[in-house]
This record gives sequence, C-alpha cells and structure tokens, in this order.
Amino acid sequence: MTNYEDIGNLLGDEDEEAPAGGAGGAGRPLPLICDPRRLPHRLVILAFMCFLGFGSYFCYDNPAALQIEVIQDLDLNTARFMQLYAWYSWPNVVLCFFGGFLIDRVFGIRLGTVIFSLFVCVGQVIFAAGALVNLFWLCEIGRFVFGIGGESLAVAQNTYAVSWFKGKELNLVFGLQLSMARLGSTVNMNIMGWVYGKMTDLVGSPGHTALGASLMIAAATCLFSLFCALVLAYFDRRAEKILNKEESKTGEVIKLTDVKDFPLTLWLIFIVCVGYYVAIFPFIGLGQVFFIEKFNFSPTQARAVNSIVYIISAPASPVLGFVVDKTGRNVTWVMVAVVVTLAGHMMLAFTFWNPWIAMSLLGVSYSLLACALWPMVAFVVPEHQLGTAYGFMQSIQNLGLALISLASGAILDSKGYLLLEVFFCTCVCIALMAVVMLYFVDYLRAHFSPCHQTD
Repeated sequence: MTNYEDIGNLLGDEDEEAPAGGAGGAGRPLPLICDPRRLPHRLVILAFMCFLGFGSYFCYDNPAALQIEVIQDLDLNTARFMQLYAWYSWPNVVLCFFGGFLIDRVFGIRLGTVIFSLFVCVGQVIFAAGALVNLFWLCEIGRFVFGIGGESLAVAQNTYAVSWFKGKELNLVFGLQLSMARLGSTVNMNIMGWVYGKMTDLVGSPGHTALGASLMIAAATCLFSLFCALVLAYFDRRAEKILNKEESKTGEVIKLTDVKDFPLTLWLIFIVCVGYYVAIFPFIGLGQVFFIEKFNFSPTQARAVNSIVYIISAPASPVLGFVVDKTGRNVTWVMVAVVVTLAGHMMLAFTFWNPWIAMSLLGVSYSLLACALWPMVAFVVPEHQLGTAYGFMQSIQNLGLALISLASGAILDSKGYLLLEVFFCTCVCIALMAVVMLYFVDYLRAHFSPCHQTD
C-alpha cells in the first residue's frame, strides 16, 4: 500500500558515520545504540514498531474470546453480538481511502500515529464502560471509535517501517509486524477467559460488571501501544534532526477517478479478497460456541482451537512470504489457499473429525493467501494507481466484513451453525470461482504483464 521509493529513508548507507556533533556532541560519534543509522538502534525502534499494533489486535477480538460471556451478561442474541464487529468495520469503509492522506497532509506520521492510538484506547475504554453499566449502545459506540483508529494505525505502522528500513529488510520487518499482530490476537483468545474468571471471583458473581472490568483490563494493552507511539514519535523526531531528513509520508495518492480504469483482473482480486476474508473473521468471531456445541469442548479448549489460525499465522507468514517471493506464481498460491480453506470449512461443517485439523488448515491457508494476494495488486495496476487500488480493496473488504458479520449473526440465530457453515463455504466458492477466472483471464490475454509473469 505504501510507495516505498517515494518515501525519504532515515537510514542512509549502513557504513556511513553518524554526523559529527548532534546528540553526541561536537566531533564525537554517537554510541551504536543511540545512532539512528546503526542496526542496534534500529532494532530498538523495530521492537516499538511491532508493539505499536499489539493493543489494537489484542482488543479487536475481545468479543470472540468472550463470546459466551458477552452474549449472556449483556443479554444479546447472536445478531446483536456480531454488530460489535460490524461497527468496527463501518468507519473503515471510508477511512481506508483517507488514512494515508491524513498522515501525509494533515497530522504527519508522528502526530497521526499518536492520534490513531488514542482513538483505539478511547474506543476500548468506551466499550468496557458500556459493559460495566450494561448499555449495549455505548458498547457499539466504543467499537465504532475503536475502528476509526485501528486500520489507520496499521497504515501509520507501515509508514514507520518504510522510513526506518529499506530494501530486503522490509520483507522481514513487515513479516515481524504481522507476526506480532497475530501474537496479540492469540494472547487475547487464550487469556481473556482467565481474566474474566478472576474478575468474577473479585466481584462475587458473573455478570456485566465482571465483563466490563475484564475489558477495561484489556485496555491496558492499548495504553501500552499508545506509549509505543509516543516513544516512536520521540525517536523519529530525534532522527530527523540528526540526519536532516523530512518527516516520513505514506506516499499514497488517492484518486477515485482511477476506479473507472481498473482492469478486470483487479476486480477479480477484489472478489477473492472479500469472498475469502468474510469466511475467516466472522467465523472466528462466532467460533467459540460452535466448538462447544458441536464437539463438546470446554470453553478453554474452544478458545484454544479458535485461536489456532492466529497461532499458525504468527510464525508462518514470514516463511510463506519468503516462499512466494522465491517461487512467484501468486495466482496459483492463492488458488491453493482458497481450495484448502474450502476443505477446512467443509470438514467443520460435515464431519466430526478433530477440529484442530481443519483449523490448522485454515491457519496455513490464511497465511498463504495474505502473502500471495495483496502483492498481486501491484502487478495489475500502474504505480500511480496503487494507493487508490489498495484503498478500494480495503474499503470493500471492510464493507463485506460489516455486512457478512450482520448476516452471520442472523443466520446463526434462525438456522444454526450447519447453515452458517454452508454459507461460509458458499463465500469461499465465490472466491474460488473468481481466482479460477483470474487465472484464465490472465492466460488468455497472451502477453506477459507483471501479473502473468507471477504465474
């Protein structure tokens, strides 16, 4: 999503000496740990970059980790429960187009990151407060505010990465950031039930008070991410002074008029994106009760198996990204990922096999698709349209997630989990048809465009 070549890099050559003077005093080089040109200092920065999004990803799936508790304590049906995910997605239908613009032209990367982190913190606190006082409409407002910051914070995180790292380093850096994000989701899935239990013991009984207190404790991770944003702002400002560099920008250029020029292959990529992800995230949001009801799992076991997609994604994403980079054939890898995902959902729907098998398949295929699908956008549109293409892709992805989240809750309330799984299989089949069409459209064009060369 970011135009790497257009962004001023804070590094310079690795072997260059730090400027004399500056923070180190006249004529004295800076210590390695304090020199923004040097690897030890950049590793410190990388640690803060990775934790920048930890709180957002930890709290995003708080409802999934506490599905039973949220539904019981706030007296909800599944359709209303899934509105918590829909409200997160609604603001990002629009903000995906403007997050980069706000960072580039309005706030700047440092202030923008702090502001988006504040939105995440405030949104989570409002969500927790709504649970504390048993006002579901306040919980919805909290998730909406949380959503305003969540996706834009990811844009800011990527901008920092491009500013501080370069070339082949970026692949590893983005992989580490994604792994840390999935680690946040995994920790949430496996610890929030325990936190709720402790809060129940503290207040004397389960209920909305214990739920609100648990969610308020989760907000501490958002505060930690806000602290990381402030630290990054300080070090980025310091590096700007030492190296006489301009403040980093995303490099995105959003022109809605470019949409009319999008090729058929890009629209097929959009369909794959929506059809695939709406069968992953809403399922995880509703997965805990599914594993309890169908496989007689305990709540702890259900949370564990529901988190396996994120557990696998954390280490697998950098590895599979390396494999895709080395082999090319992005379309083929996407097709493999979609087929494996369809197999996983069909196993969950129509068999009683150990769900760890199906969920492990979903974890691997989810990681593979993320590594192969998103880079394809750069293969089918010119560079000046990349910002618009990625913004539109994220926008319709969030629109699809919002609508399918609402539909999933309604289907589960009225028809049950079997029909819901059939619905998810249908969504994956749509993605499969789109990727097959993408393969043949690319083949029949009979010229070696960048997309053609990947397959």
